[in-house]
Amino acid sequence: MSMQLGLELARLTAGLDRLYRDVPRTQSFLDREGLIPVAMAQIEPYALKDYSEARDRLDALQARVPGEADSELRRAYLTEMLDSLLALLDTFEGRQISYAERLRRQMRVDTQMVSDEILDGYRRTIRENLDELGYRGGSLAEDVGRFEADTLVPPDQVLATMAEVTREARRRTSEMMYLMNDEWLEPVRLDDVPFTAYCDFPERKMRLNLAMPFTRSAIKHLACHEAFPGHLVHMALRQRYVAEGKMPLDGAQVVTSSASSALFEGIADNGWFFLDWINTPEDVVGMTLERLRAALRCNAAWMLHAEGRSHEEVAPIVAEAGYQDLATAKNRIAFLRHGLRAPFVYGYWCGDTATHAVWEKVPKERRTEFWAYLYGNMHTPSTLRDFWVA
Repeated sequence: MSMQLGLELARLTAGLDRLYRDVPRTQSFLDREGLIPVAMAQIEPYALKDYSEARDRLDALQARVPGEADSELRRAYLTEMLDSLLALLDTFEGRQISYAERLRRQMRVDTQMVSDEILDGYRRTIRENLDELGYRGGSLAEDVGRFEADTLVPPDQVLATMAEVTREARRRTSEMMYLMNDEWLEPVRLDDVPFTAYCDFPERKMRLNLAMPFTRSAIKHLACHEAFPGHLVHMALRQRYVAEGKMPLDGAQVVTSSASSALFEGIADNGWFFLDWINTPEDVVGMTLERLRAALRCNAAWMLHAEGRSHEEVAPIVAEAGYQDLATAKNRIAFLRHGLRAPFVYGYWCGDTATHAVWEKVPKERRTEFWAYLYGNMHTPSTLRDFWVA
């Protein structure tokens, strides 16, 4: 019965995507993405005449979940995902919904502002490891700047370096997790976009914004995040599982700013941990800077959308707190202007921490079991936590 629920959810979500796309928008990259940027199977959308009909059909499907879902995990996930889509409908219809409620209902996260205690913990870790690397004597901002300047990959070498590191990530993934020797994500340049990198699954391209700075650590992170064992592997497995009848059809959809988004990003951000690839102080500094800056982007989003502050006011705050130049900080928060994507930024930090909180308690001998649970089911932060039997 849960397969039927998944079929109907997938067709309803595809119908909602079609309604969303029918509204005239710009030709920007993010607008062209729609609600479903990637579908890993052919899904016939329900023909919905308007958002009101979509709401009625989502409500009706939600009412069936308690009696028809075939497991507690699936029941919990479908309940959260359907409520997430109903909250999305509020935004599409212009109904009153606060930013905090969008985070809670759409993204299924409780975080609003990441605390100074957490941010300062990241800074202590960065300081300790920079000291070990010999970057000491200046302020933390100065020493981070010197470290990143020394580990910066020249723009004309980024694509080749990314390909080399991604090949190693594929080798590790195939040896430790899932055989992926036949998969590849070719690094290519992409200009004039408000993000650093993008996994183009249908085309098997890793699209990189070369206007952004790339350190060695950033390249390792993105190789794991976008490709192996992150988005490419995650989507390839979901495509396979749906085709084999092992996963309901909704598993073949990537749905933006929804209940599934945090774990989609959390799996990707934990990729280098899954591969045991945080090995040196340089790795630790790079990883912790990623977490610090992801947390600060959550705080930037809150300041923008909950407190009503301007981009011009927020960007310098994020730049200073995250040890970045102003242009880079502005670029990294530019996509927060996009209505559909406004809460999506929380998926990175919240997804990373939610996934890692479970992962760090998994004994080595149960990793294969955990990955099957993680990649083989649709999850929210709470379902991942609640249904893994430690």
